[in-house]
Amino acid sequence: MGHLSFWRFSFYFAFLWLFSFNPKFEAQAEITFTRINERFYLLNMNGATTESSQVKVHSSAEVLRASESGADAAWTRDTGQQGGEISQSENEAPIKTPATTYDDNKEPTTESNPSDRGKKSKRSATYGDKNLDRSTSGDARSREGFVEPFQGGSSSSSSRAEYRRSGEEVRGSNPRQSEPHLDTSTFALSGDSAHNQAMVHWSGHNSSVILILTKLYDFNLGAVTESSLWRSTDYGSTYSKLNDKVGSRTVLSYLYVCPTNKQKIMMLSDPEVESAVLISSDEGASFEKHPINFNILSLLFHPAQENWILAYSHDGKVYSSMDFGKRWILVHDNVMPGRFYWAVMGLDRESDVVHIETRIAKGHAQYVKCRAQRCTEGNRQFLFPGYVDTNSLVVQDEYVFTQVTKSGRASYFVSYMRESFKKMKLPKYCLPKDMHIISTDEKQVFAAVQEWNQNNTYSLYISDSPGVYFILSLENLRTSRGPAGNLLVDFYKVEGINGMYLANKLVDNHIKTFITYNKGQTWALLPAPATDVAGNNLHCILPFCSLHLHLEMSENPYTSGPITSKKAVPGIIVATGNIGPELSSTNLGMFITSDAGNSWRQIFDEEHNIWFLDNGGALLAVLHATTPIRHLWISLDEGKKWDRHSFSLAPLYVDGVLMEPESDNHIITFFGHFSHRSEWQLIKIDYKGLFTRRCMDGDYQTWYLHNKGELCVMGEKQIYMKRRPGNRCMLTQDYSRIYSSEPCPCTAYDFECDYGWERQTNGKCSRAFWFHPNSVAKSCSIGQSFLNSTGYRKVLSNNCKDGGKNMYSPKREACRPRAPQGLRLTTSQGELSAALGSNVTFMVYLDDGDSLRTSIQLDFGDGIKITYSNLSRTDDGIRHIYRTTGIYQVTAVAENNQGSDSSILFLHITSPVERIYLSTPVVAVRGKEANLTIVVWPSHTRTLTFFWWFDNSSEPIITLEGSITHTFQKEGKNKVTVQVASGSTVMQDSKVINVKEFFRSLLLSFSPALDEHNPDIPEWREDIGRVVRTALSQVSGVPEEQLLVSLYSGLPTTAELFILPNEQTSSEHKKNNGDALQTIQQISDIFVTALNQGLIQFELKNNIRIIVYMTQQTLAPLVDSNAIHSGSAMLMLLSVVIVGLAAFFIYKFKRKIPWIHVQTEDSQEKESEMISTVGQNDTMSKVKLSEFPSPKELMEKEMEARSRGGIGVSMERIVTREFPNCTNV
Repeated sequence: MGHLSFWRFSFYFAFLWLFSFNPKFEAQAEITFTRINERFYLLNMNGATTESSQVKVHSSAEVLRASESGADAAWTRDTGQQGGEISQSENEAPIKTPATTYDDNKEPTTESNPSDRGKKSKRSATYGDKNLDRSTSGDARSREGFVEPFQGGSSSSSSRAEYRRSGEEVRGSNPRQSEPHLDTSTFALSGDSAHNQAMVHWSGHNSSVILILTKLYDFNLGAVTESSLWRSTDYGSTYSKLNDKVGSRTVLSYLYVCPTNKQKIMMLSDPEVESAVLISSDEGASFEKHPINFNILSLLFHPAQENWILAYSHDGKVYSSMDFGKRWILVHDNVMPGRFYWAVMGLDRESDVVHIETRIAKGHAQYVKCRAQRCTEGNRQFLFPGYVDTNSLVVQDEYVFTQVTKSGRASYFVSYMRESFKKMKLPKYCLPKDMHIISTDEKQVFAAVQEWNQNNTYSLYISDSPGVYFILSLENLRTSRGPAGNLLVDFYKVEGINGMYLANKLVDNHIKTFITYNKGQTWALLPAPATDVAGNNLHCILPFCSLHLHLEMSENPYTSGPITSKKAVPGIIVATGNIGPELSSTNLGMFITSDAGNSWRQIFDEEHNIWFLDNGGALLAVLHATTPIRHLWISLDEGKKWDRHSFSLAPLYVDGVLMEPESDNHIITFFGHFSHRSEWQLIKIDYKGLFTRRCMDGDYQTWYLHNKGELCVMGEKQIYMKRRPGNRCMLTQDYSRIYSSEPCPCTAYDFECDYGWERQTNGKCSRAFWFHPNSVAKSCSIGQSFLNSTGYRKVLSNNCKDGGKNMYSPKREACRPRAPQGLRLTTSQGELSAALGSNVTFMVYLDDGDSLRTSIQLDFGDGIKITYSNLSRTDDGIRHIYRTTGIYQVTAVAENNQGSDSSILFLHITSPVERIYLSTPVVAVRGKEANLTIVVWPSHTRTLTFFWWFDNSSEPIITLEGSITHTFQKEGKNKVTVQVASGSTVMQDSKVINVKEFFRSLLLSFSPALDEHNPDIPEWREDIGRVVRTALSQVSGVPEEQLLVSLYSGLPTTAELFILPNEQTSSEHKKNNGDALQTIQQISDIFVTALNQGLIQFELKNNIRIIVYMTQQTLAPLVDSNAIHSGSAMLMLLSVVIVGLAAFFIYKFKRKIPWIHVQTEDSQEKESEMISTVGQNDTMSKVKLSEFPSPKELMEKEMEARSRGGIGVSMERIVTREFPNCTNV
């Protein structure tokens, strides 16, 4: 995976609740916890499908929808089998329940032997439905609940006056004389029995408004087909249906609540029906509908501005609204899901800043920062120098994290307080395969890192304040994967106690629970309770036996999860776990500590969901069961005594419990079903009657935080206040939990090993073999001083003073002059190639040396140099743009008065190849070298690789130059293919070359009218050449197979006629060069005569006839592979003599000979004229030889013509036109 992600202690959770009757009810959500505690939940009920809907719920009311196949956790129940076993998913052990019968409105009773207490037996459940509370009329009904005190165990049990509960068993003594009661009322959402999803929101902050959106989600269609919106203004006693207010035909899909103003509600209509948002500013009393032109997948509200919203669409675009959804503006497209963030107040200069990870080509991404309403191309900032890995951007608190993977190895970078990015330093040989940010609380980073030798476990690392230097805290953390593939780490922060954490660690193939009181410096096993829930003594001795806890956060937002703690009640932790040598999924019970983990008590021998009530002053317990229940348990003395209360006359399948934390209204809402056929049932419970008054000063007592008797925890002695157990008074939100705090003298216990140092068995820190201490003082300059580490660093948030602080704290030392050493020069991306015209960022690193007095000179290799007075000026990188392609030697030199050091890299600057053209002769002579050239646009220098294939060769000839010479040994048509590679771009061109023993060619010109109709594209030239060849063949009777006509690009239009030997000529005849020459000469004479007489014509269009003229004749060598006969030699010699005399005669007397034009050396300075052929009139075309373009000009014109002609990038079509000098050998 390797992608950076962020969770606040297992941040992403997905839950699936399958109701135990058939059809099943599913509840599934994925939750991200942030600082604002927004209560916004989704419950799914699905009858006959395993395709479920997944929702990610953010505290800012952000909902992300995805698809998840299969049931991740399923509860099933066989109602027809006595002693049935209820089985969970494969990750959990079967739940065994006692055999129970339901008697109408009575709680299930259990028949069991007292000696079997604490054991789990099987049970089957049956119930009648004649007295089930259907409430189908929709009216609310109030009734008075009752309390059933649970008494002690069997006669052998302790006589302590405690109220305990084992399963559903109730027995005991010492009943209360005057028991308080709960006020309950039930409301049924009539007409919504078919709806299988519900979203519940409690406005909070003492508001009496509750909103519920129920809907019917069709998993086959993947859409919501029906919906109902309900609203209560009396804390849930009654509800009103608001379908008429939002529109009777409007189908609602999601409900959002502004986290900074709970009165503002936003709802989305299902995009399958219409795409619109419904806005309310009065907690749902009224709505305004605003259509939108995109489909919203999720919303992100601003942490401070109530009207500012970011919306993520289904097509990966982010939109912003500054008026709570009335108008939307596109911010950016190609945004990675969940990788967009609002500004962090106090850190980003502008509050409307947006941090975005955008996807670009080749699987990379970029970190973009811009203003929400002005994110244009010119206003975007790219704060990270280069590309980042996709799904790696995390913006949290003071930190920005990202990840870059090169050559299969990931590097992680952090920006602290919005400063420049720095590479995160883990121990050198950690070699991380994966990293996940767990927490950034208190200006420190907790990270789960999978090291190179780990597979199913991760190690816990903690950083310094800037998040750069990490040290190992705990190895082999237990991890698992959620339904969406997200990593879940067994690591839990205890609320209300600074520096206290719990973690599950793999030790010798056993999972054990450990606790730390000093932010991970030291870890210890949990002590087991002295007795079990029945009061029986337990003989569990450390380290062979201990208490182990399940540390997963709640997978169901309606349940409390296996562990819970609260800042309002520091020191109290309630968790699900077991006693023994390792963590187990069977024989689970509920355990509580009142002194921050120093001692534990067992309160239930079955799993329960536990909530804190009354600002932490009371505990609510509800059986974690898949069978219907009607009782709850409340404790006012930290779990020592439990009062059982009935919340419903009929057993209820509890789908969840909702309450408003940090409020004084004392309201709980249970929601569920009496049966699979009934509507949603909402039961309001007011537990205010449990209390008689508000707490006074005399109702509190103090307790000391300690660690196994040591009162100094995190460098201070802390005394907390809590309500005296058993006092029935109500706590207020504003009472101080901390009574006093006094700093302690510093000891070794307050320090952890610094980066590069490791803890030894004797508790001391020693330097790791790979660490060089001087490297951390590289910014130290002469005349200054630096803090030299002693191998220890103070635990962050530790408040100790004096004592041994000087012994362990870094020592200040004077800076010594040092020559620069370990200079390293890289690019920001670590790549050794860059695109032409791009901004290349060079990074310079110095391992040792006086960086403030060391100058840096960088030679870019293109004639440009730059010098910096000190290394600190290069922290953000050195940028440079190359204007031409090539391979450049870039050199960095660091120098001071103590010495110098240098570093070199070779950088390839390339540009995409747009066009290529293979230049070859049309005809080549067998056994003689032929020049082949590939022309590339735009031009490149030493950055291309050329692959040449000749004929049917399977292996190419590879060159770094764009030209090659080749000798063709096979007569006939030979195919040449060349590929040009530039980075990841490869282009190809092919040509066919006719290889002959000898040939002759003539230059041709055309009537001026042809130029007016010349589009100068290859296809047109091929067609004209074919027409001319046909005309020549018809006039002369020479077979077309012996003729090749190739038109040149550009104007005026010119061509070359190639006269080839007849392929039918016998080999014996071909060996006679004299006969062959005579034959070709005869054909040439025929063509010269025909051309001079204007006999070669063709019709271009109506009334437009084109005449082909003779321009110049060139002589090709006559080659014979056998011994040359004397006659042929004499003829050859005679021909040379005649040509020489003719050239001298022409030069001397300036004679004008028909159809032959010879250019002398003198004519280089002036143009020579073209002599008309005898018999031609004065209106015939006169073409000067100097007007013929050079080969390079011809190639350029050819490529321009190809571009105009629409030739594609990769040309595999065989081209047959060539240049005038192609016959020159």
